[in-house]
Amino acid sequence: MNPTDLAPSRLDAAQAAALAGRVLATVGAIVVGKDVQVKLGLACLLAGGHLLIEDVPGVGKTTLAHAYARALGLAFARVQFTSDLLPTDVIGGAIFDREEQRFVFHPGPVFTQVLLADEINRASPKTQSALLEAMEERQVSAEGETRPLPEPFFVIATQNPSRQLGTFPLPESQLDRFLMRLSLGYPSRDAERALLMGEDRRELLRRLDPVVTPAELRALAGTRAALHVAPMLIDYVQRLIEASRDPRRFAEGLSPRAGLALLQAARAWALIDGRDFVLPDDVQAVLPSVAGHRLLPAAAGNARPLQLAEAIAGWMRSVPVEG
Repeated sequence: MNPTDLAPSRLDAAQAAALAGRVLATVGAIVVGKDVQVKLGLACLLAGGHLLIEDVPGVGKTTLAHAYARALGLAFARVQFTSDLLPTDVIGGAIFDREEQRFVFHPGPVFTQVLLADEINRASPKTQSALLEAMEERQVSAEGETRPLPEPFFVIATQNPSRQLGTFPLPESQLDRFLMRLSLGYPSRDAERALLMGEDRRELLRRLDPVVTPAELRALAGTRAALHVAPMLIDYVQRLIEASRDPRRFAEGLSPRAGLALLQAARAWALIDGRDFVLPDDVQAVLPSVAGHRLLPAAAGNARPLQLAEAIAGWMRSVPVEG
């Protein structure tokens, strides 16, 4: 065994923050000017969740997914979702082997550690649903057999705004499998100038080496899971969840799964910040990204993102940190 692959099962706060900082610096050098979004995405992956990136084409969604996979040293596969993509194109299927005179299962691209589902909302709902079992249970059932997926397993999906032609809305059950949804937005003037004057991002990605070992990544995950969450913080999270279920505020409130996702993301945020305990500030930092794709304002089901953002901000302000 390579000594560089050895790492303790748990890290102290300073060690965890240093490792996370290396990943943030590496990815941030590829996707410039998006420090908050890069940190949120890393928190999502360290929490063991799946990431949905929604934005217009050309702002760096695919580049960000590549950068995470390369920096974390994980096996990577990409599927371009289109209207004619079939479920077997994602999970694989049986093909008749003439030599063996039997059907042999050929794994699809989902059998990887980081799966980029590019433009996921351009595929039909039937194909989108092929990922449900993989995302929730880290396994695939096909041809009468259940096959486990590699560890770790992350889906990073990109989607175009629903107003664009040729898109199918993701069903609520699919959206709920994503721990976070992010939007990158256009770069600032300085960041865009750096992109225009700098080296091609694809060339930078080709030269990007992993900055953490598999053992270090496992240690980060173990440390995150062990982070202390005080009963008072659980009380605060419960108040947030209960307030989201007020029909005067949102059409439907957060589910228990969303509450668990919120806690895991808050733990990861605290880990990145170098603490071994979770603060209300950590919950508030990740809450819009964890809850935004799970909520609709009660007054208008087809609300614009700004209206939803305002509803979420008002909801957060209405819930006291201390009960």
